[in-house]
Amino acid sequence: MNKDNKAIVKLKKGEGRYLKSGGAWIFDNEIDTVDGTYENGDTVNVIDFDDYPMGIGYINDNSKIRVRMFSRDPKTVIDEAFFEKRVKNAWDYRKTVLGDKDISSCRVVFGEADFLPGITIDKYEDVLVVQSLSLGIDRYKEIIVECLKKVMAKDGIVIRGVYERSDAKERKKEGLPLHKGFIGKEFETDIEINENGIRYMVDVVNGQKTGFFLDQKYNRLAMQKICKDRDVLDCFTHMGTFALNAGYGGAKSVLGLDISDYAIKQARENAKRNGLSDTVRFEVADVLDELPRQIGEGKSYDVVILDPPAFTKSREATKQAIKGYREINMKGLRLVRDGGYLATCSCSHFMTQELFTKTIKEAAKAVHKRLRQVEFRTQAPDHPILWSADESYYLKFYIFQVVDER
Repeated sequence: MNKDNKAIVKLKKGEGRYLKSGGAWIFDNEIDTVDGTYENGDTVNVIDFDDYPMGIGYINDNSKIRVRMFSRDPKTVIDEAFFEKRVKNAWDYRKTVLGDKDISSCRVVFGEADFLPGITIDKYEDVLVVQSLSLGIDRYKEIIVECLKKVMAKDGIVIRGVYERSDAKERKKEGLPLHKGFIGKEFETDIEINENGIRYMVDVVNGQKTGFFLDQKYNRLAMQKICKDRDVLDCFTHMGTFALNAGYGGAKSVLGLDISDYAIKQARENAKRNGLSDTVRFEVADVLDELPRQIGEGKSYDVVILDPPAFTKSREATKQAIKGYREINMKGLRLVRDGGYLATCSCSHFMTQELFTKTIKEAAKAVHKRLRQVEFRTQAPDHPILWSADESYYLKFYIFQVVDER
């Protein structure tokens, strides 16, 4: 046992490669010994096989990610001052990269990419939505929230309420129950936000994830100019975000498709809220069935947008996901008029940029289409990509012009 009574996790020789390359995770099969007693969720010191100090993190025997690192400095004290410094750095970064206009609604804390492993916090106007996915960080979530409110108050931002959406299945891997509810006093949980000039009503209690997908903010904005005066099909529309950006950008007509009745109801209400109901329509449909039907009827569009849910959430399922992405892009490409545009994306970090690019290329070849790349984008900068943390890079977004090979 070391002098501060923390248990000591010792790595096997040759292990900890991810940690040593800058990542924050230590996997169960990388650990040689644990010297000392601890409870799951406790902070522990980490040393290499030769006793070289690697830092401090929190441990959980229920998870294959056995230790998540807080700091590379083993002398770090994990207290309120530590968390206040972390969230201040995160908030200062958002103010810089987003500017005053776009920090009204943004991701404020992005887990490992902000050196607070296992927790994300989104800000919707004057409300915070917290998602805690690991046992160790769960102990500190209320402290982190209070520190963030304190930091924002210095910029004149008063947070009127905090809601927790820790209902993701990943918590089960940590031995944690799913949970959602208020942190502190109750408040009205339907919040109107403005993004790219478009108003949305966000339901932080029942919406997907934390209520809204903030990561596509600037990708949606990029589509406004592409869609002007064009007929647009938006697949997997969810709350209608890409469709509404198309309509706001001057599209001639827009059709948004989603399998969820609840999502389509929200999308229609958002279209009405923005005075776009005459241009932007929404239908409940299974996109995987609807696209072949439209192809069979000879329908076509100037712009097709594909924003599917992640086809894989594990490395083992990647092969099947490749097939799924290839098929959906083949169908989308068949619906694009010659000279029109395809926007397509993947939100799985297991589907790497290289793999996604290869899959799209195969899809285009199969349907005899040439692709002229307009641009390649990733997630908005409030979802920063930490190069040493592969899991932080998940969103890949392409815009192509589609030209018939003949």
